Amino acid sequence: MARTPADPEMVETREQFIERTLAEYESPLIGYAYGFVQDVDRARDVVQDTFIRLCKQDIEKVRDGVKGWLFTVCRNRALDVLRKESRMSSLEESTHERTASASAGPDQVVDKDERIQELMTYIDRLSDNQKTVILMKFRDGLSYHEIADATGLTSGNIGFLIHAGVKRLRQLLPPDLMEGLDR
Repeated sequence: MARTPADPEMVETREQFIERTLAEYESPLIGYAYGFVQDVDRARDVVQDTFIRLCKQDIEKVRDGVKGWLFTVCRNRALDVLRKESRMSSLEESTHERTASASAGPDQVVDKDERIQELMTYIDRLSDNQKTVILMKFRDGLSYHEIADATGLTSGNIGFLIHAGVKRLRQLLPPDLMEGLDR
C-alpha cells in the first residue's frame, strides 16, 4: 500500500480487495452454496467459480455492493450446477438422508448434525423462494437489503416470504426437533 500526497487515505489495491473479500466471505458463501448443492466439495467449486468471476470483474463496479454481488453470483452458479446434475443430486441427497438417520449415536455433535439435517428436509418442503430467503437470513445472517440485492426480490416480499416460511415450518416441525435446535 502506498500513500500519495494527494490522497492521505490508504488505497486498497485490486489484489488486496480480492484477498480481503475472499477472507471475509468464503466461509459464508460455502455454507450458502451447500444449502443448494448439498455437497461440500461441489459447494467449494461453486464458491471458487464465484471468486473467479469476481477476479474478472471491474472491481470498482462491485466494490460497494460486493456482498450482494457475491451471493447473487454464488446462487446463480449453484442453480446452474443443480440443473446440470439434477438426477445425480437427488440420488445423493436421498442416500445421504438414509445414512444419516441410520447412524444416530449418543454424541451430541452427531445428534445436532442429524437434527440440522432433519430440519433441512423440512426446509426443503418450502417453496424455492421461501427456502432461499430463510437460509440467507438465518444461516447466512444477511439483512433484508442484502437478500434483496442477491435475489432481485423486494424487501417487503422477502419479509412476507420469511414470515410465511417460518409459519409453515412451525406447522411441519415435530416438537422434539424444535426443542433440540438453538435459537
